[in-house]
Amino acid sequence: MLFWKDKANDDLCSECGASRWIVNTNIEEDSIDCTMKKKKPKAAKILRWFPLIPRLQRLYMSSKTASLMRWHDEKRTKDGLIRHPADSLAWKHFDEKYPDFAVDPRNLRLGLASDGFNPFKSMNVTYNTWPVILIPYNLPPWLCMKQPNLILSLLIPGPKSPGNKIDIYMQPLIEELQQLWDAGIETFDASKGERFQLRAALLWTINDSPARAMLSGWSTRGEKACPCCGYNTESMWLYHSRKYCYMGHRRWLDRRHSYRHDKKSFDGNKELRMPPGRISGLEILNHANDVNIMEGESSQPLKKISIFFTLPYWQHNLLPHNIDMMHTEKNVFDSTYGTITDQDGKTKDNYKARCDLEDMGLRADLHPKPGSSNNSKLLPKACYQMTAKEKDAFFKVLKDIKLPDEYSCNISRCVQVKQRKIIGLKSYDCHILMEELLPVAIRGSLPKRVASIIIELCHLFKCLCAKVLKESDLDELKS
Repeated sequence: MLFWKDKANDDLCSECGASRWIVNTNIEEDSIDCTMKKKKPKAAKILRWFPLIPRLQRLYMSSKTASLMRWHDEKRTKDGLIRHPADSLAWKHFDEKYPDFAVDPRNLRLGLASDGFNPFKSMNVTYNTWPVILIPYNLPPWLCMKQPNLILSLLIPGPKSPGNKIDIYMQPLIEELQQLWDAGIETFDASKGERFQLRAALLWTINDSPARAMLSGWSTRGEKACPCCGYNTESMWLYHSRKYCYMGHRRWLDRRHSYRHDKKSFDGNKELRMPPGRISGLEILNHANDVNIMEGESSQPLKKISIFFTLPYWQHNLLPHNIDMMHTEKNVFDSTYGTITDQDGKTKDNYKARCDLEDMGLRADLHPKPGSSNNSKLLPKACYQMTAKEKDAFFKVLKDIKLPDEYSCNISRCVQVKQRKIIGLKSYDCHILMEELLPVAIRGSLPKRVASIIIELCHLFKCLCAKVLKESDLDELKS
C-alpha cells in the first residue's frame, strides 16, 4: 500500500501489518539514540512522484510550444497517409467515441511507457528501478519523442521488479489522469492569450512483452499467453523443451494462401479456420466478473484487473497495450541469426527441439539419428543451417561493411570472424542489421528458398518502420 491521503500518517500496512519504516534490530544503538535527540525514521521504500498536471500546464506557457500543441489538428497533412499517431485508427476511433473531448485540439493525448533498468551501471548488482514516462502526442512527430518532451511521472524503486503490484505505485498518476479527464484543469494558453479547461486522455501504453504483462494483467506465460488470440490461443506443451509452443499461426493468413493447405511443412493438417476475433476491454471486464482471478490458476491468463480500467474511457480504447517495435525486432533478429549460424544458447533448433518434433511425428528428416557410440545422437543438418564455409562468407561480408558516421555502432568491431559470432550489439544495431545488412549478407550463404523468406521478413520490418505508411500497404503486409 501507499502511505498517502487518509493513510499518510499510518505506520503499518493495512493489508499485511508490515512496518512503514526500516526497523533497527541493534538494541545497543537504539538505547544510545534514546538518550540523544530522536532521529527521524527511514522509510522502507520511497516512491518518487513528479506531479503531472503543473507540467502539462507549463507546456502552454510558451507561445511557441502552445501553438505546436495544436499542430496535429491545424498543420498536419491530411491526405490519408499515416505520418503521425493522429492518422491512426485508434486516435480516430477515440475522437468518434468522445466528440466533446476532440472538439478542442489543445486537449492532450498521451502515451505511457515503462521498463526496468539498473541505475548503478554495474551488471553484477541486481537492482531494478522502473521509470514511468508519458509522451504528449499533440506535438509534431519530430518533437514528441525528443528527450526534453518526455515526461517522467513516477520512479518506482527496487531492488526487485514490481510485477503485478505495479498498480499500487500507479495510483497517484491514475488519480491525476482521472482529474484531467473528468473536469480538466484551468490553463493559460500563451499563444491565444486566453484561459481554457485543459483535459487529457491516455490512449495506450508501449512496452516490451514482460512490462506489457505487468501493466495489462494478461500473462505472457502459460497456455493462453498470446495477446492477439486471447482465450482462443492454441498451445501445446513440449515435454523435452519444458515450455509451451504456440500453434495455429496459419489462421491469420489469407484464406487463399498456399500455406493453409501445406501439411508437410507444418503440423500435418490443413488449416481452414478463420482468425480469432480481437478481445476488447469490455470483454475482459465481463470475463473477470465471471472468473475469480485471485485464485491464481495457471490456466487463467488474466492475473488482475489493471488499474487503467478505473479510467472511464480505457475499456473502449482500440489498442490499449502495444509491444515496442524495437524490442520485437531485436528478439526476432537474435533468434534468426542464432538459428541460421547455430549459435550455442541462441539457436531455436537444438536437441530438445528435435526430440519434440519426433514426439509430434513431424519432419522425419530432422529427427535425431543414432550416432557411432551407443548413447550418442546425431542431428541431421537442416536447410536453414549454414555450413562452415557459408558462415565464413556470412561473417566476412558483415566484417567488411563500412557505414556512415553515427549510422550505428562500428559493427565490424563486433564481428568475430574466427569465432564466427557477433558480440556487443545494442537494440538499434540489431535494427540496422535486420533491415539493411542481413538481407545482403545471407544472399550467398543460404539456399535461395530459405534466403528469400528471411529477406521478406526483413522487408516487413523495414516497411513497418517507414516514416510514411499507407493503409493499403499495411493490409498487404498483413496478408
